[in-house]
Amino acid sequence: MNKIDYMKRAIDLADQGKGKVNPNPLVGAVIVKDGKIIGEGYHECFGHAHAEVNAFLNATEDVEGADMYVTLEPCSHYGKTPPCALKIIEKKIKRVFISSLDPNPLVNSRGVALLQSAGIEVESGILENETQKQNEIFFKYIQTKRPYVAIKYAMTLDGKIATSTGDSKWITNPASRAFVHDLRNQYMAIMVGINTVIKDNPRLDTRRNEPSRNPVRFVIDPKLRIPMDSFIVQTAQEQKTYIVTGDDVDHNKMISLKAQGINFIQKNTHPEINLKDLLSDIALLNIDSVLIEGGSYLLAKAIESNIVDKAFVFIAPKIIGGKDALSPIGGQGVSLMKDAFQLESIQLHHFDQDIMVEGYFTKQQGA
Repeated sequence: MNKIDYMKRAIDLADQGKGKVNPNPLVGAVIVKDGKIIGEGYHECFGHAHAEVNAFLNATEDVEGADMYVTLEPCSHYGKTPPCALKIIEKKIKRVFISSLDPNPLVNSRGVALLQSAGIEVESGILENETQKQNEIFFKYIQTKRPYVAIKYAMTLDGKIATSTGDSKWITNPASRAFVHDLRNQYMAIMVGINTVIKDNPRLDTRRNEPSRNPVRFVIDPKLRIPMDSFIVQTAQEQKTYIVTGDDVDHNKMISLKAQGINFIQKNTHPEINLKDLLSDIALLNIDSVLIEGGSYLLAKAIESNIVDKAFVFIAPKIIGGKDALSPIGGQGVSLMKDAFQLESIQLHHFDQDIMVEGYFTKQQGA
């Protein structure tokens, strides 16, 4: 094995922390001595030991003089845990190979400097593109103090999300729907518009074959129309839920909803809720990422507001037809093709016969 192989192993280890460490980053670490791996670890849970410490705890022999491969620069400050850089120095590691430097101002390059000051050889940039994508949520959140935002929707080959009668279950196959639950596990929050709640009565939870975290639910409901018997209201005691509403809604209904466990964010709704301002409110809740799942109006407004970083678009090999069948993105849309919102760095994924397009929004001027 070479440096690339060891770093790939560290990246694979880091992936095991998905859905457990937000708003912290995903980090994996591998200790190598005399050409063999003697210790591995990853950041397993928010507030718990970091990857480097877990690698030391799992070491099968003395680590003095060994090399360490870590996907993110070891921390140099005291947070919920002591600095990992000091632990590496204490354990007398000889060389440290880092994939990405930590963009956190409390750490950036300071961890490297601390290691080098102790005589430890440091090399960075190994598979940096891979680890920056792996931690794209963390990188944006720590640098901008705003949540990373992705949209997800599913449609047929002819661009429909439901028939003209409103029937929409199911467009995609079970494999695609299972991946959506993986996404819900990775993103700290999920957001929908009130029309989606009224029409579909969704659960907006995470259902996987392994222990998972339910996302915090946000419902955009300017006029507080949410039904009291909706699944979201009935489960608000078990899954953190916020309704984003106006400041002139039915006070008695708010009291009843609060009694059910609903939390509120009240915003100016004239002419409509400002989604950029809302993201700032969400960031203050220590939420680093939001997955927007619908409906068509909310998706359109999110795109038009230039708050969306990424898209997951599922395409099923089905054709519905009908001029009155619904499309995934509503709103006014653009008038000219040159003004269309563009995705870049496209990747295609197959889930049995379904195709998923994963891509990043090209940020519009002024975004």
